[in-house]
Amino acid sequence: MINIENIVATVTLEQGLDLYAMERSVPNVEYDPDQFPGLIYRLESPKVTSLIFKSGKMVVTGAKSTDELIKAAKKIIRSLKRAGISITGKSKIQIQNIVASANLHLHVNLDKAAFLLENNMYEPEQFPGLIYRMDDPRVVVLIFSSGKMVITGAKREEEVYRAVKRIYDKLVELECVKQVEEEGELEF
Repeated sequence: MINIENIVATVTLEQGLDLYAMERSVPNVEYDPDQFPGLIYRLESPKVTSLIFKSGKMVVTGAKSTDELIKAAKKIIRSLKRAGISITGKSKIQIQNIVASANLHLHVNLDKAAFLLENNMYEPEQFPGLIYRMDDPRVVVLIFSSGKMVITGAKREEEVYRAVKRIYDKLVELECVKQVEEEGELEF
């Protein structure tokens, strides 16, 4: 079971923007350059937040899928145009990070996994999860003994699914997982 929790992307408009003009003409924006150099624009549907900078760059966060991200970026640009802001040329969207969660529904022996997996860090006194740096795809996976995981660093949704499949297969191969039993302690 895998859920995309958040997609962070940059949108490049390749033109400068007048944030003061946007603040006056675009509804539901916040702009206080003394506190933060960007204009904050929140959409209700899809529920995303965009940070818009005078350079013409935007950071869009909160989307739960690539399609939702593209839809949100287009909606933001359309609303800017409707408010009289001149947007010329094509915008370029680039995904920077996808954060997802997954649940293997298995108990993971983190001590054994830490010993057998390469590129990991596990210090249970500091943090209850094992931090695993995967090379292909290039992501970081936080693995918890409950079988729950957080995947971060993916650039495409399919990388998340591939990462979960690869770590699941690896944990099974290394015999680091057990079925979750209804009652009692697990023995490895």
